[in-house]
Amino acid sequence: MPSPTEIVQSLYAAFGRGDIAAVLDLLTDDVQWEHKGSSGAAYLRTARGRADVARWFGEVAELDEVQAFEPREFLAGTDHVTVLGWERTRARPAGGVFETDWMHVFTLRDGRVCRFVGLYDTAAALAARRAA
Repeated sequence: MPSPTEIVQSLYAAFGRGDIAAVLDLLTDDVQWEHKGSSGAAYLRTARGRADVARWFGEVAELDEVQAFEPREFLAGTDHVTVLGWERTRARPAGGVFETDWMHVFTLRDGRVCRFVGLYDTAAALAARRAA
């Protein structure tokens, strides 16, 4: 079985290809997917189950055009992986661009992601969404 880090790296590779179906295949049926923040976007919520996570990715695609996405550091335990990264994104429809460091925490069960928590600079994203 692949290590937790290898599974998470596979998930990022699928995301990078735009293959959301492959991302969903790496999740448990009862996955809890949380993206936390103080303000800004509809996807700052908790999605439950693969179908809701698929909707979550649709919400992200409606609001954000990711221009660069870089997982930079993987910190692994026996059943979890914390990833530190960076991205540059154009906010739709306003067109403002923001850059942010982010942190993603994945918990795995039986070789699949059962929980995800994501954090990023929501103030920078909100300013980009308000750009004229």
